[in-house]
Amino acid sequence: MKILHVQRIGGIGGSERHLLTLLPALAERGVDVRFLGLDDTSRAPDPFYEALTVPYARIPARSDIDPRLALRVRRETRNADIVHTHLVHADVYGALGAQRLVSTKHNDDPFRAGAFRFVERALTRRASKVIAITEALARFQVEHVGLPADKLEVIHYGLDELPAAWGSNPVDDVQPDARVLLAVCRLEPQKGLDIALRALPEIRAHHPRAELVVLGEGTQRPELERLATSLQVPVYLLGRVPDVAAWLRRADLLVHPARWEGFGLALLEAMLASKPVVATNVSSIPEIVTDGETGLLVPPDDAPALADAVIRTLDEPGGYGEQGRARAESEFSVARMADRTLALYERVARAPS
Repeated sequence: MKILHVQRIGGIGGSERHLLTLLPALAERGVDVRFLGLDDTSRAPDPFYEALTVPYARIPARSDIDPRLALRVRRETRNADIVHTHLVHADVYGALGAQRLVSTKHNDDPFRAGAFRFVERALTRRASKVIAITEALARFQVEHVGLPADKLEVIHYGLDELPAAWGSNPVDDVQPDARVLLAVCRLEPQKGLDIALRALPEIRAHHPRAELVVLGEGTQRPELERLATSLQVPVYLLGRVPDVAAWLRRADLLVHPARWEGFGLALLEAMLASKPVVATNVSSIPEIVTDGETGLLVPPDDAPALADAVIRTLDEPGGYGEQGRARAESEFSVARMADRTLALYERVARAPS
């Protein structure tokens, strides 16, 4: 069975890390799996391919709408038994030439419930199956986008170990004795980092050594820098670092105040590192973080509630970290993800075309 995965690549975020885990696991199960990258050349696609261990091809995808890109993707997909697309650009271009189409939905972005829902519905008519990475995302696709429930199947992300380092982290200014509140996410409004900053003065009133460290890049950097200056709080926006696992080991807890979330792979990484998680009670997060057992969940856009939860966790972390690791290992393994994905492919391949 020849499977071709397609996604636009402009860095390494949650969906890219998912592919870097899933594709080799499928190859180990005897699947002829390949990858077609639609490269956002304005960003940084190269590190993804440096980490990829299955055969791949790359096509520049400089703009959202490009008829020449559509033709090239169609040529690349024609020999695949199943084309498996991820995110909007791949969904649109990959659907054009696929014999059998599978699409994974990674996020409940609000725009998908707007006018774009009609595009989603049209693309789904071409798809044999649609994978949602959480139950919450599946409900969103049915209730807000209008996709047919019988085409949806939930397959959670899987992860067995922390991200491998691709170098040593540079020297930083974080105090050696700091209580590190770590956020691993893009600097975008979706992730709610502004709420974490607004919570920090109250957190520091109880834990003066608390400092916020953020790993990730994005358009909100200037706004967050201004906010940190106005609040006079220690916030370190370190960008993309080579060794995320080192920061997870250094952290006291992971803070994830997202306004919506498709999955939140950083949550799983923190749990594997035996770290407590303080996050928002939105979208898929309650499927991953068990409130009161592996961490604490709070309402979105509520800085006082976030501050209170962080303070309580720093005061008494209890067994959050250990219970989080046990849950990650039992419920979110790579083997479980890969086996369920392969079983879906086999059903799609047997179904009448």
